[in-house]
Amino acid sequence: MFRSPNISLKDLLGADYAKAVCNAAVYNGYATPEQAEAIISEKVDFMSEERQAANEKMLSDVGKSVVDAFETDNNGAATDAFAKALHKTMAPLSARGLCRIGEDGKVYFIGKSEHYHASLGHGFGGYKLIDNARKLGIPNATHNNTRGYITRLAERELIRAANGNVSDEELEKILASREPKVLNRCINLETGSLACEAGLKMMLARFYKLDGTFAEPKYYGKTPVFFVMADMNGTNEANYHGTTVIAQTLRGLWGGFAKAAEDAGLYKVVPVMINDLADFEAKLKQYNSGKYKTAGFSHEIILMNYGAIRLTKEFLQGAYKLCAEYDTPTMCDEIQSCMWYDGMFLFRKWGLNPDFAVVGKGFPGGEYPASKLITTAEMDALNLFGALVTNGQEELASLAYLITMEWSKANNEQIKNAGEYFYSELEKLAKENSELIVRADGFGHLAGLRFAKIDEAAKFAQILNDMCIDISAQLYKANCPPVVLVKPPLIASEYTMDFLCGKIREAIKLM
Repeated sequence: MFRSPNISLKDLLGADYAKAVCNAAVYNGYATPEQAEAIISEKVDFMSEERQAANEKMLSDVGKSVVDAFETDNNGAATDAFAKALHKTMAPLSARGLCRIGEDGKVYFIGKSEHYHASLGHGFGGYKLIDNARKLGIPNATHNNTRGYITRLAERELIRAANGNVSDEELEKILASREPKVLNRCINLETGSLACEAGLKMMLARFYKLDGTFAEPKYYGKTPVFFVMADMNGTNEANYHGTTVIAQTLRGLWGGFAKAAEDAGLYKVVPVMINDLADFEAKLKQYNSGKYKTAGFSHEIILMNYGAIRLTKEFLQGAYKLCAEYDTPTMCDEIQSCMWYDGMFLFRKWGLNPDFAVVGKGFPGGEYPASKLITTAEMDALNLFGALVTNGQEELASLAYLITMEWSKANNEQIKNAGEYFYSELEKLAKENSELIVRADGFGHLAGLRFAKIDEAAKFAQILNDMCIDISAQLYKANCPPVVLVKPPLIASEYTMDFLCGKIREAIKLM
């Protein structure tokens, strides 16, 4: 059973701020003094035992038609690629907990957590605090020079969590530190793409001036070289760090543009082999000589855009040690993995000490697009206009962070146990069906089943989709192993994991 915090906005944000907000709400006519006090003091049960039981009971309806289908000719106005990808019948009419009701009237299990966004499922009770904040007139929209109290508090709590949930006294020391490798800076952005882009720009700032007010960079005149994860064939299709142009060139897109940039000496992208420390060391030596200098090493820990392959602790710890020797910044992209593990950050479980940590998706729980770049004083190399995003400082998005973090802290052990149990069950399934499934990949909730053949992976995913289990097969990259990806929400109990694994067994029998 998951623990359910039962707290108010006053509990979460502090009495002094609560008093100030109430006074402002009364002035603005949102409430009387008594009403304002009642709203900000209302205890909200994040996920009661009754709600947990209802979530599990709803699983028995997965695949069933529970309401009339919604028939419509409205196909939107999408581009050809988005139109081709649309599965309109699965689109949501309403959603609660672990499931959504599609336009076809059927109940779907959100086996991908709506692609990592809905970390706490749908209709999570704790987010009622956001509704209460709106009642008091707390705005979402702010600007870079009016970062609100909630956003500033969320920044501090992220730094606390990124450093191992330290005490208040230790947090103050960390925030004041100017030492390298101490994560104590936070930039608020909208999407993971922009957060990664900010990190890449900070790496480039060691080679190029942002504008004329900056001093000559440390490695001016050298060609910056970005290290990224290679695919099985040694090319750079395994990594994914967003959809900005430079980030896309890191993974092999815009090849002509990337080659022109390399030929001009602007920057170069070098893929390093998966879990191959010898290859990493050899390339690090090669590209820290002559005209080249390594600009940074960017990586995920679970390659959910490349077969759910897990980078080992030994490889990453060794790579980080080498990067430190060669003054090469490290960026751990946790957009997909953050919040999905006990302690909130997977890099801490791997014993890593990155210069940049990129987070998002799971933290705001799908309520808002809100990503963050966490970095160090040493890498804090851009002025305001070098990294800002106008909508990045949103107060209610920051409140969603604090709420999700509060639930996570209360359920560290439950998250760990559920993830380990789920992954162990997938490993059993793979061994029981070794003629079909090569192995389980990933770690904990973020997992995949690697199939021997592409057509079998596609058929398996389609069978589960037809059973209203929303999962996907990763088949669109030529050098990627055929993997079916599964990402159940953090509110999935062992009972839910058994339900999901039972459906997987049913699908295997239908192959």
